[in-house]
Amino acid sequence: MPVIQVADVTKSYSAGEVTTTALHHVTLDFKAGEFTTIVGPSGSGKTTLLQLMGCLDQPDSGVIKIDGQDVTRLSANQRADLRREKIGFIFQFFALVPVLSAYENVELPLLLNGVGAREGRARVMELLDAVGLAGQAKHRPDQLSGGEQQRVAIARALASGPSLVLADEPTANLDTENGQQAMKIMQRLNEQTGTAFIFATHDPRVVAFARRVIKLRDGEVVDNGVPNGGATS
Repeated sequence: MPVIQVADVTKSYSAGEVTTTALHHVTLDFKAGEFTTIVGPSGSGKTTLLQLMGCLDQPDSGVIKIDGQDVTRLSANQRADLRREKIGFIFQFFALVPVLSAYENVELPLLLNGVGAREGRARVMELLDAVGLAGQAKHRPDQLSGGEQQRVAIARALASGPSLVLADEPTANLDTENGQQAMKIMQRLNEQTGTAFIFATHDPRVVAFARRVIKLRDGEVVDNGVPNGGATS
């Protein structure tokens, strides 16, 4: 069973009398362990698709299933529970809680899922070690570089053992070296955990790591192929 299925999904937005169709009858499947990028020009629907798959918004029509569950039939509270349990997010601007340490930022999803502080300690330190930041566990975001903040965000996204991680332009605010390092870390964690990673990006550095590249244009899938000599998981 695919980890996420998008079936005949359409999404439009209205501003006054103007209606813009962001996605038009999009159908896609993503398997466990995929390392996939969604690319396309501005306005192609990349971010809208990620928001719908992340249960941050609802489609106008069509069905989205995560681990076989139709999330379009869930209440807002049920979607929030599903996000917390099954989906990790990585954002362009890191979105760390500024008053919390690196350790506490990674720990937060575990606490929200009812995991006790003592029980979660080993998991948090394992993830910080995996992203090379065990020594900075007590540092707040303003004491970390941009690359280090994004590595904390990567660890946080994986804290609850999600089925998939959704990343919107994760390298946009990183220089070349830090962007490459972040992608290598996510690639390694993808291989180790089997968690599916799906990126929306303009960045060729991200595309170069992908095993599958989906191309959108004007809200439609125009290429669901497998470039870079890779293969979907």
